[in-house]
Amino acid sequence: MLLPAKAEVARQLNRYRAWERVTLAAPSDRSARDSFEDSGYTLCVLMGKRCAREAVHAAERYLRTSLVAYLREQAGWGHADRFTGHAPSAVQRSTAGG
Repeated sequence: MLLPAKAEVARQLNRYRAWERVTLAAPSDRSARDSFEDSGYTLCVLMGKRCAREAVHAAERYLRTSLVAYLREQAGWGHADRFTGHAPSAVQRSTAGG
């Protein structure tokens, strides 16, 4: 899995938040809404998510965690796997509800 540079994710997340504030302050401003939606789309592409809210949450998690922790979280590894460093088997995932 390729991940963007954290500096770029931070820059795009800041851009998204800035346009979000502008859009909330002036909801009828079509130009602001277009820029807000564009910034959300950019985050979706960067983070590999289908909607802006998911992309924002993924970006926030990515920025506050280590690369290894983020990849483990994205892979759905359970808490115990953090100690072993191994991915759970298919049986473990199915019995854990995953």
